[in-house]
Amino acid sequence: MDQETLRIRGARVHNLKNISVEIPHNAITVVSGVSGSGKSSLAFDTVYAEGQRRYVESLSAYARQFLERMEKPDVDEISGIAPAVAIRQKNSTRNPRSTVATSTEIYDYLRLFFARCGQTFCIKCGSEVCKDTPDAIAAKVLSAGSGRRFYVLYQLKIAAPAAAAKPLRAEKKKPTVPAADQLRIALLDLQKRGFNRLYQDGVVHEFISPESLLDVDFKKPVYVLVDRLAVSEEAKSRLTDSVEICYREGHGEAIVQFVADSNGGVAERMNFNERFECKNDGTIYQEPEPRLFSFNNPYGACPRCQGFGNTIDFDLNLVVPDPSKSLDDGAIEPWTKPRFRQLLNEAKVWAKSQGIPTNVPWRHLKAEDRQRVLEGDAKNDYDGVKGFFAWLERKKYKLHVRVFLSRYRGYAMCPECGGTRLRPETRAVRVAGKTITDICKFTVKEARVFFRELQLSEAQSKVADRILQEIRSRLQFLDEVGLDYLSLDRLTSTLSGGESQRIQLATSLGSHLVGALYVLDEPSIGLHPRDTKRLIDILKSLRDLGNTVLVVEHDPDTIAAADRVIDLGPGAGELGGKLLFAGTYDEILKDAKSITGRYLNGEMRIPVPNSRHKTTGRFLRISGATLHNLKNIDAMIPLGMFTVVTGVSGSGKSTLVHDVLYKALLAKKNGGTEKEFCERLDGDERVREVVIVDQSPIGRTPRSNPATYLKAFDAIREVFADTPDAKRRGYTAGHFSFNVPGGRCETCQGDGTVTVEMQFLADVELICEECRGTRFKSSVLEVQYRGKNVHEVLGMTVREALAFFVNVPRVTTKLRIMNEIGLGYLRLGQSGTTLSGGEAQRLKLAAHLSRTENQGILYILDEPTTGLHFDDIAKLLAAFRKLLESGASLLVIEHNLDVIKSADWLIDMGPEGGDQGGKIIATGTPEQVARNAQSHTGKFLAKVLQANGQAKRNGNGASNGTETAGGNGKKSDTALPRNSH
Repeated sequence: MDQETLRIRGARVHNLKNISVEIPHNAITVVSGVSGSGKSSLAFDTVYAEGQRRYVESLSAYARQFLERMEKPDVDEISGIAPAVAIRQKNSTRNPRSTVATSTEIYDYLRLFFARCGQTFCIKCGSEVCKDTPDAIAAKVLSAGSGRRFYVLYQLKIAAPAAAAKPLRAEKKKPTVPAADQLRIALLDLQKRGFNRLYQDGVVHEFISPESLLDVDFKKPVYVLVDRLAVSEEAKSRLTDSVEICYREGHGEAIVQFVADSNGGVAERMNFNERFECKNDGTIYQEPEPRLFSFNNPYGACPRCQGFGNTIDFDLNLVVPDPSKSLDDGAIEPWTKPRFRQLLNEAKVWAKSQGIPTNVPWRHLKAEDRQRVLEGDAKNDYDGVKGFFAWLERKKYKLHVRVFLSRYRGYAMCPECGGTRLRPETRAVRVAGKTITDICKFTVKEARVFFRELQLSEAQSKVADRILQEIRSRLQFLDEVGLDYLSLDRLTSTLSGGESQRIQLATSLGSHLVGALYVLDEPSIGLHPRDTKRLIDILKSLRDLGNTVLVVEHDPDTIAAADRVIDLGPGAGELGGKLLFAGTYDEILKDAKSITGRYLNGEMRIPVPNSRHKTTGRFLRISGATLHNLKNIDAMIPLGMFTVVTGVSGSGKSTLVHDVLYKALLAKKNGGTEKEFCERLDGDERVREVVIVDQSPIGRTPRSNPATYLKAFDAIREVFADTPDAKRRGYTAGHFSFNVPGGRCETCQGDGTVTVEMQFLADVELICEECRGTRFKSSVLEVQYRGKNVHEVLGMTVREALAFFVNVPRVTTKLRIMNEIGLGYLRLGQSGTTLSGGEAQRLKLAAHLSRTENQGILYILDEPTTGLHFDDIAKLLAAFRKLLESGASLLVIEHNLDVIKSADWLIDMGPEGGDQGGKIIATGTPEQVARNAQSHTGKFLAKVLQANGQAKRNGNGASNGTETAGGNGKKSDTALPRNSH
């Protein structure tokens, strides 16, 4: 058997048509094909599932019951498979503790780095906190004048006698004197251990002359004299040994007492100890160790918020909902209520006395003035907003107070740690002047610069060399996958699917695994064309380490970089699942059967529209948007047009569209204000409804299907209920539903299958014996319309149903749109969970297209080309044009140049990601943006517009949805409708 390849024989998972293919090891293989052609079925549900299943099978039955149970894929044979790692384009992390730094292991190395190289500085006085080591003490003492005499001492502590019962009347505390027996035993013990002198008040008392010991007052502190030395280099080792003895015998404390001499040296005492404390104020600190820097460990987490960074407290955004209002205008919302208006008057009087202007908008007040208004001023009898809520907390036993408080509650930044999640002692540790929380606030780009320029002492460098190497390499990988704009403390749950996938990719590179099979799902999603080359280099690095890389991808640059291309098709769903091509990139360009090849070689392409919609003068105007990285921008979004927001990753596209525009529109629709999101939003009265169309499944259960989603099944059930047979039996439309009792099979409750749970094996699904998988009772299936029962109708494709119900307009109007946007191959009863992302998205668009009126509706789509082939993008653009013709407005975030060049209007953001972004670089038609030298998108767009030229026109001046480069009249069956202008 050839072990150089992974050999698949007879794969029949989902819609795969018994295909056999070989995937070479230590190479990049791209699986391409139209949406729904079986790419994920081959890559994830066959190859990855089998690799993972074989690994799990090798574990004990006990261990297997705790792991995800995997079914054996329907395939004859898979040989030469390696351990599989799937990197999916889905962010499943919802843990509020997970950040970019923790998920890439950078934080683990940072904790170790700070524990080994960090210096602790006192929170109160700012001086360095350190232990007094014997060597450091020796250096300090020997820096005094040469020849000066000194004693090395430690305090003698003798256990006091057992305390007698306390008298009822409190007496003045007297100094305790050790009992004579205890004193004698302690002094004998000292002698046995070799100590022969005591020291008190400048006098040395010798054990060899017992009468001198009578002069020692044991009511006062007494010290054991360990050594008598003079300052000189030769005394260093003796001094070091003496200090160690003091630490051992004197419970970690040592005293150096300089003796007054005739040369002018004055008596001087130096106290040392081995505690980790500030020598100025005696505050004891924890010694740095890795767990001290973990916010997942009680040892290091902030005690107030327990490492979450926020607490349930009053939410400032609810207390001051409109920052454009001044104190005079009632910026502090709870104090505008009649009952608390007196508090507002008192606050204004106090503010004027403190020189805080009351007629200036809240957001324009100085940060410290805002803080003082909130915190209060005890000296001048002003409680502040916090004091007001603290007073209300004491009245919580009253119901109306609890209701009032609930209006202003929310997640607020933890007041003790300031959102950094760590306790104060942890934040006192610094390296090169930075705490671990300062470094986590850096973006990947800033962190790379910091660690590249970091200067350490020789001792620190020896310790930290390996640690820094790991940190730098992980930061480099994050930078190379185009995530240089992410801050290290960014929550993983807030990342997009593409960002999450690239973080996993960077982590995989950092782990240096060899001999693994990586299965990736469209890693180029969310990447600007500028960054695609860096991604390809990452994939090549994985391959060069000795791994097999299997990528589901539509990006032409990634396909061109592959060692082998597998093309599936020719259609989607039941029309797909066949192997059209397997070979090199150069070979696919010459293959006439492959749709992918025809698009790649330029024979087929999506043309530039002949004309674009002109602005109607209706705009949405956003003013003063400053959320996240937006730089106080003003944006105009034309209505009734196809507008695309472009820009490099992290430039602020999603912030502008989702966090500012969408949320501001919703707030105004619900009677709120847009002030939390931007200064002003105009033109919103022209938008009747805002709809987000994404690629999430149309339903979470197998019961959802295209017919129920489009409400076509309601009309079909009515058709069956109107038949004479149904009327005779007394059946209503409800009897033809598998979701409610009546006509459905009650054994499987309309599922068609019965699930048998297995403890440590995958659950087994069996076809229901009662209904044989038809979902309905036999009596319901006896009712027929034109020779077909309801189960047989659900088994029809959309195209077949259009012909079957040709005389029933209420059914055909719903289904015709599905056929027009390229979903005619779907079966009416096909489970919604088996649809690809692209199919689910087009089905949602079909539901909106079936509306009679789209006027005044704004559709927002975030990267709708995810998972879409060139041919699917042509169909998607056709659906967009239909929506525009029905009066809708479209706002799309996109990196795909085929969509960008087809837009009516572009808003390009940048110039870079993160703090370097957040500005609008260019606006206008694609041709205008392509001429802007500042725009990264413009540079790539210019190449596409020049390469494509203007689309060839047919007789009536309209351009087709796809066209052939040869001008031979061939075109695909998807036609873009002619523009209305």
